[in-house]
Amino acid sequence: MKKKIILFKGGVETLGFFSIQLANAFEEMGYQTFIFDMEDQFNSFNKLINFCHKGEATIITFNFIGLSGETIFYSENHLFFDDYKIRCLNIVVDHPFYYYKNYCRLPKNYMQFCIDKKHLQYMKRFYGNIELGPFLPLAGTSYADININANTDIAFNKFIDYDNFLSNRNIDIVFTGNYTPPSDFEPQINRLGEDYSVFYKNIIDDLIAHPYLDIAEAFEQHLVAEIEDISDSDLNTCMANMIFIDLYIRFYMRGKVVKTLVDNGFKVDAFGNGLDMQTYKHPENLIMHGGVNSLTCLRKLATSKISLNVMPWFKDGAHDRIFNAAMNGAVNLSDGSKYLHEIFDNKNAIAFYNLSKIDDLPEITHILLSNPDKMISMSQNAYNITSNFHTWRQRAKILEKYLQYIYNYILQLISRLHKGVIQSNLFNINSGVSA
Repeated sequence: MKKKIILFKGGVETLGFFSIQLANAFEEMGYQTFIFDMEDQFNSFNKLINFCHKGEATIITFNFIGLSGETIFYSENHLFFDDYKIRCLNIVVDHPFYYYKNYCRLPKNYMQFCIDKKHLQYMKRFYGNIELGPFLPLAGTSYADININANTDIAFNKFIDYDNFLSNRNIDIVFTGNYTPPSDFEPQINRLGEDYSVFYKNIIDDLIAHPYLDIAEAFEQHLVAEIEDISDSDLNTCMANMIFIDLYIRFYMRGKVVKTLVDNGFKVDAFGNGLDMQTYKHPENLIMHGGVNSLTCLRKLATSKISLNVMPWFKDGAHDRIFNAAMNGAVNLSDGSKYLHEIFDNKNAIAFYNLSKIDDLPEITHILLSNPDKMISMSQNAYNITSNFHTWRQRAKILEKYLQYIYNYILQLISRLHKGVIQSNLFNINSGVSA
């Protein structure tokens, strides 16, 4: 019998795309997978019942999809996944304080993975009772590796054509992502009166002045200064009530970076919504293409020289945009994180800029675009690093260590030990079982 894995699509398109890539990777490894469609829950649930039997399957989900109180899985006294003894692996791709309410009703057999080491530290401190997997960053996908519709108007080779790098890439700078004007968050900043408004704006100003600060660390510094003896429990609650600051600062920086290049004469092709809501000195340099799906983003990366990225305040992690750009040959131009510097520094693989010195960005960009040989070398190096270590196949291999069948096997060993079936001096958990 094949080992079974349940994943989800529907709702957030990007997360569904990640799930499909993981499903493909696991099927290559010999697993049977089932994609639950959140936009067709009734039919999917009936198929799910036929797919899994008690203790046979493992859920792999992102951001609590399927674990957020959905009525098809949750009843007053029962959770379907508990009743069917299903192992639940949840990859949280945002800061954990976004999911404060979700931690009150977790499945019995739950494990969480974080995409930033700072997030993992946060979980260990504030949710020490929750089983955690290792740090697990997101991964990259090659457009050419996906089964593309035969009717596509562009034919892509299996490998990046470096001999014709410039001629095959008609976009100088691509930006993939949405934008919300920071002013949209003013009602939340001002909702509790002037004292709170000043407090929130002081945190925002601190993060803008010191963009290397982790968001939770900045929150704690300001909260402790305000309430000296604040408990960890109250800290956790307060942080969950300030997520609008995280959104404010990420969009503030995103807008400032794009505006800096556009105003300095660089054409930026933007795939996503909202960036045209800013005022530019040279608006003709911003080419808006509107919102697109993940596959289209990959396709555009495969026809771009530079992928402009602004990290969503992950200070010790990575975003899939980094790895997607690398897998499709575009040179990454991004602010850094501790983790990104660890894997790319001194390897001539990525061009970093500093959020504290955004005015240097035009010069960095000009040097790249005027040096094709340098871009080709960086593209090759980034592709080699990413294809070897940062694809969904690699992530699936890590997740495999924590699937249901292994978990049950360990429990069986422990149970047999307690019953005296196995002598303690013979108990060796290194007998081929990964933990």
